[in-house]
Amino acid sequence: MREYLLVLLVAAMTTYLLGGVFRRIALRVGAVARVRERDVHAVPIPYFGGLAMLGGYAAATLLAAHLPFLGKHSVVTSDSVAILTGGAVICAVGVVDDLIELSAMAKAAGQVLAAGVVVLNGVRTYWIALPNRIIALDTATSILITLIFILVCTNAINFVDGLDGLASGVVAIGALAFFSYTYLLAVQQNLVLATTASLVTIAVSGIAIGFLPHNFHPARMFMGDSGAMLLGLLMAVSTISLTGQFDSSALHTAGRRLIAYYLPILLPLAALALPLLDLVLAYTRRTMAGTWWFVADKQHLHHRLMQRGHSQVHAVLLMYLWAGIVAFGATLIGLVGTWWVAALVLVALVVAVWLTFSRSGPVRVRTAPAAADHGDDPVD
Repeated sequence: MREYLLVLLVAAMTTYLLGGVFRRIALRVGAVARVRERDVHAVPIPYFGGLAMLGGYAAATLLAAHLPFLGKHSVVTSDSVAILTGGAVICAVGVVDDLIELSAMAKAAGQVLAAGVVVLNGVRTYWIALPNRIIALDTATSILITLIFILVCTNAINFVDGLDGLASGVVAIGALAFFSYTYLLAVQQNLVLATTASLVTIAVSGIAIGFLPHNFHPARMFMGDSGAMLLGLLMAVSTISLTGQFDSSALHTAGRRLIAYYLPILLPLAALALPLLDLVLAYTRRTMAGTWWFVADKQHLHHRLMQRGHSQVHAVLLMYLWAGIVAFGATLIGLVGTWWVAALVLVALVVAVWLTFSRSGPVRVRTAPAAADHGDDPVD
């Protein structure tokens, strides 16, 4: 655990320090988020937060490779290098998009390229554990499922990146919950505690936390597509590296057998519940309206919270609350499974619902300059 905590701190501090550097570079080259009709920021804000996060993740990966415990496991090291390479590719695609706004097809091609780098280096879903059986995936199916999942997660994070600190905070919460699950799962199964999923999620938590001081309201810097797609890729591959690699039957007790089997599949979805829900709702909403799913609008979950009268900060904190309840609630129910845990999660959900709907009416108009993430959909 001490090595994981060190990785977290190094990732956070490196990202924070690099944030100031890349902010100045973005201002010099004109890489800024212009104010558009659907945005809620009032002044242009520099991009390149994704480059700072990539630097933080690279530092965490390099550190882990030289630590006495994490560094001695060749599978973790090789997976980490492959994931870092794929992250660099998708971050580069995002930087180009932040500068010149790529078409939807060009951006999708870049995402597939980054996912392909990861898959070709062996990071993919090989099998899925279900009650009383394991479904082995052939090579083609394994690659297809992995590519689709990476694309979905990448665009889901991009969709939720719409208010100051929203995407980075939600990802940090989901990654910490996922890390707790992967680490405790390894403990319960008496397995080696060094796993790719644990390393990636703790590093993702670090870079997201390290970026928050630059990005929380009022933001001084945006992660841009480079950061949103990087976080989506990293969360996806952490899930992929875990699914099917643990014997979920070792988790079950008499009353938790079924949920134990499905938890390795359900928990990653819970960690990304808000971004994935927003993606599904946006796809449904835009399809029913007769438009393409990537045509941007102002009907995302965070926009609707503000329309109900919540301030930008309150809306972000509410999204944090929901992300924490769903992600950590699923973890506790799956790993502990007692009645009091379920009762605690239920009470938290009731409180979250009350806070969400406690205000109604348009939010008061700002009088001072403020900023919020540009809320890019896959294409603007």
